[in-house]
Amino acid sequence: MPTAKKRTRTYDPAKTRSAVLGQLAHVREAVRGLAPEQLALPTRLGEWTVRELVAHIGMALTAVERSLGLPEPAKQDAVLLDWPFATSANSAAIDEFTRRLAEQHPDLDTYLDGVARDLAEQLDTHPGSRLLKTNAGALPLADYLVTRAVELVVHTDDLNAAVPGIEVPFDRQALAATTRVLADALAVKAPGGSTEVRVPPYAVVQCVEGPRHTRGTPPNVVETDPLTWIRLATGRLAWKDALAEARVSASGERADLGGLLPLMS
Repeated sequence: MPTAKKRTRTYDPAKTRSAVLGQLAHVREAVRGLAPEQLALPTRLGEWTVRELVAHIGMALTAVERSLGLPEPAKQDAVLLDWPFATSANSAAIDEFTRRLAEQHPDLDTYLDGVARDLAEQLDTHPGSRLLKTNAGALPLADYLVTRAVELVVHTDDLNAAVPGIEVPFDRQALAATTRVLADALAVKAPGGSTEVRVPPYAVVQCVEGPRHTRGTPPNVVETDPLTWIRLATGRLAWKDALAEARVSASGERADLGGLLPLMS
């Protein structure tokens, strides 16, 4: 697992809280209108149906409550950018838990309403500095909440892809945070300054070993939009397909990111 630099981008806790609750509200509104046959549709997440995808979205947010229920770690031993590289460690357990939740909560509207209410109460009760035990290590609640924004945005996109005719909107702050976390994760995985990755309007990072440019147009440039970048970084879209479909532009001999993606899955 790549080692994240100790200095990482900071996120405003109030904006993160608003982003998470706002994106969850968008998902709740969409799920409220889904018919049983839509909930039974397949998704791009293996054998999960839309019902299981929605249950997993709830699970990703109740993780805050589960972590708060554990003893507080003595000290922080991880940073936010350690998290993207730790997400696949418990995939089998996550799959089992998700399927169980889908069976236990046939009324997904009520389930998500309860998730939203409990999450808001927990965020009102606990300070952002409260340490949580996570799969990446001990992180402050404020940082862990950024990871919940990432989960919400990624799985909102999965939901949109699975159900024809729906288009769940993205909270701007949640989309921005997700784009930045995943762009910064690339810079951690491939440190350097020879390639500039641009995801307007939210992120620009330098990465990949090689000659570093100091002024003017860099010799190696990759540019794409936020959702395409998120899909590339999470394995929803292959690099070669993104190039073939002109969803990403890449110029320069060090602009091929195919061997570095995905960053998380």
